[in-house]
Amino acid sequence: MISGNTVHFVWFLGGVRLSACGGPSGPPRSQASACPARHPAPAGRPAAAKNGFPTKGSALLAVLWLSAALAAIAFSVAATVRGELERSATAADGVRSYFLARGAIDRALLWMQWGGQHRNPDGTPRYWAPGMRRLHFEFPNGVAEVDFLPEAGKLNVNTIPPQELLRLLAALGVEPDRAGGLLAAILDWRSPAPQGLSGFDSHYLSLTPSFRARHASLEEVEELLLVKGMPPELFHGSYVRDADGKLAAQPGLRDCLSVYSNGGQVDMSSAQPAVLAAIGVPPDAIMAIVQARRLAPFQSPDRLRMFAAQLGPAGGRLMFGTGSITTLRATARIRLEDGKLSDLRRTVSALVKLAPNTADAPYHILRWYDQGGLSMGDLE
Repeated sequence: MISGNTVHFVWFLGGVRLSACGGPSGPPRSQASACPARHPAPAGRPAAAKNGFPTKGSALLAVLWLSAALAAIAFSVAATVRGELERSATAADGVRSYFLARGAIDRALLWMQWGGQHRNPDGTPRYWAPGMRRLHFEFPNGVAEVDFLPEAGKLNVNTIPPQELLRLLAALGVEPDRAGGLLAAILDWRSPAPQGLSGFDSHYLSLTPSFRARHASLEEVEELLLVKGMPPELFHGSYVRDADGKLAAQPGLRDCLSVYSNGGQVDMSSAQPAVLAAIGVPPDAIMAIVQARRLAPFQSPDRLRMFAAQLGPAGGRLMFGTGSITTLRATARIRLEDGKLSDLRRTVSALVKLAPNTADAPYHILRWYDQGGLSMGDLE
């Protein structure tokens, strides 16, 4: 309290109001009864700073704020370390899954070499037979599935007639106006160079980096990504929702076109529905073929004769046989310590040419894809 020019500091201790002079405070004093000379603070009473305020409370607050800051830093570091550990574990699982998928492709190639030499007691192939669409492998540290995607089930991008290419684009869901522009761009890319520059060359030269159309046969089907107006989702495929609201794989041009197929007949057991539509197979026959393939793979030409009446003139474009060039796509999942399969999947693909009668090797790997390679999903 303030009395004249003298300042009295008051503590409330145990319900007793004490003045800075050392005794219980009474009624307000007059200016004449100023506080006498100061005395040392009794034992047990907080020491006062020079300005008259206690110092122990401010030190305690400083310690509390420092502890809170250190705790926040510790939580932040712990969260960062935990995230890095989980990221490292995921990366390690990815590497293990990658090599597991590579091992599955090696085993599939070995089983293809053995072919029909080994049979089960019931006469079924023990390892592999032409027409098989998938192999399932169990490994001590995981599982893998290998899909067979024959190039014989695709149309040749360099020889496909314009009418079939237009029907193929329509079967993949491309609008008529857009399909016409893409058709013209693809024909310009694979056709001999005209005199001077075409309209498409002028477009390619205006890009950065600039280039010109090949004006020759495509060496890789991925060249279609350079064609004017080609959207990546049309080439690679995409996912659409079916009637039940689930995501379903929508094939792309890379699932329907190839530079290795003969371009005449296509394999009935592996051709995409869009390919069947492109060569003129009626829609009801396409549905019947798709349903039959879902029940069991085609492993003999007898299945082809079953649809002869439905196929019409397009039946002459179909054949049974996977050919010598096939894409093997392996998808692997490792087994965790608790015995469950990991949610992480790694896929690798190999474009393989089978040559069992050659002296150097029974097969040759033409291309290798570390990120899955060809095909959006399972064949229907």
